[in-house]
Amino acid sequence: MIVRIQSTPVKDSGIPWIGEIPANWQVMRIATLSNKITNGYVGATREIFVNEGIPYLQSLHIKENKIVFEPKYFVTYEWSQNHSKSILGEGDVLIVQTGGVGNVTVVNSEFVGANCHALIIVSTKGNIITGNYLSWLFNSVYGLHSLKSIQTGALHPHLNCGDVRDIQIVIPPTNEQRAIASFLDRKTAAIDTLIAKKQRLIQLLEEKRTALINQAVTKGLNPNVPMKDSGIAWINKIPEHWEVSRLGFLSTTIQTGPFGSQLHASEYVENGIPLVNPINIQRGNIIADYQKTVNQEVAIRLSRHKLLIGDLVFARRGELGRCGVINKNNNGWLCGTGCIQVRFSKIKVDPDYLNLFISIPWVASWLSLESVGSTMDNLNTEILSTLPIILPPKEEQIKIFQYIEFKKYLFDKLIMTIDTQINKLQEYRQSLITAAITGKIDVEEEVAA
Repeated sequence: MIVRIQSTPVKDSGIPWIGEIPANWQVMRIATLSNKITNGYVGATREIFVNEGIPYLQSLHIKENKIVFEPKYFVTYEWSQNHSKSILGEGDVLIVQTGGVGNVTVVNSEFVGANCHALIIVSTKGNIITGNYLSWLFNSVYGLHSLKSIQTGALHPHLNCGDVRDIQIVIPPTNEQRAIASFLDRKTAAIDTLIAKKQRLIQLLEEKRTALINQAVTKGLNPNVPMKDSGIAWINKIPEHWEVSRLGFLSTTIQTGPFGSQLHASEYVENGIPLVNPINIQRGNIIADYQKTVNQEVAIRLSRHKLLIGDLVFARRGELGRCGVINKNNNGWLCGTGCIQVRFSKIKVDPDYLNLFISIPWVASWLSLESVGSTMDNLNTEILSTLPIILPPKEEQIKIFQYIEFKKYLFDKLIMTIDTQINKLQEYRQSLITAAITGKIDVEEEVAA
């Protein structure tokens, strides 16, 4: 895309983050540009929802200058009329007030008459500024910075209507506003389409990687070997010389980490000996949290939970099937409260292969069906010990692991390249928005080009 720097006369905007603007642009407060700045309904919502009626927008529906109405919430016409101050009109600008501060969009014709919850509503004076332009301005680097600078609360960021009123913004003539908004609608739509295609490509690559792992650990690397029934419906046939075992038969130890009575929160220190909890197990790897460790004295007391090279550590809460293998980098760490430690007889089992087998979707499904707990999936040692394991001879386990590691490296390298492209497109999108709403590119020339 050709981008031309504005050649028209300029002046200082008086706003450090913006700098110079075209001489015919103005700087004004939001309060002087709006007919109304108010809040959406704030209160309990559980009792007001109905199956169909008036659309009811919340912060989760505001994404990248769009209204994405999913999941759908509705209120009755009567309820909406009784809360008329938050009924939306075309061109109203919606600003997320709590949590996702910085998400802003404009109300289009589809959502005229809708109502909303805990959003700041800015109704603009159409003869001075259009809602579409104001929405794009808030989606720029300057707009985001302006909102972040007035948010309150560290844990739960929040915006106040009164503070939004005082934000200063740059205003081109209305005909230029429409040209800028139209330009950004068109250009960002093209960028978003390209980003979506690349994200879909990453998804397909990840699916292909998962399928490759599943094939390797259930069928092997040689498609010509004789097969036999595994006795497991979801897996069906396996190579004839493989066996089906149980995790408990292959292990020498299966035990949970220390319970709360054995390890108190007051005993945690920084930069000591790490514990492995579910949060530390990420994509088969174990990542330390050096803010939550224990000293040598506590580690000695909990020595029965010490992890050694080749141990597997399972998350026993939340996402089941999540596990990691202990290597030389985390040898000697401790199994945490939320995990189960498994140690193997290394004569028959290669831990890296077993970690690979446990990563296939079938294992997560089996564990979920067998798990206990009313509010979340919860493993225990008895369930884990009965997990069926498809086991090739150890030499073949090692070959399968090495083959998959090489293939995963190729997949990950390609995914990383595409991810870098997505990041660059997102950065370009943001810089394009900022350049357009600060007058740094000539939109009319761009359209003509």
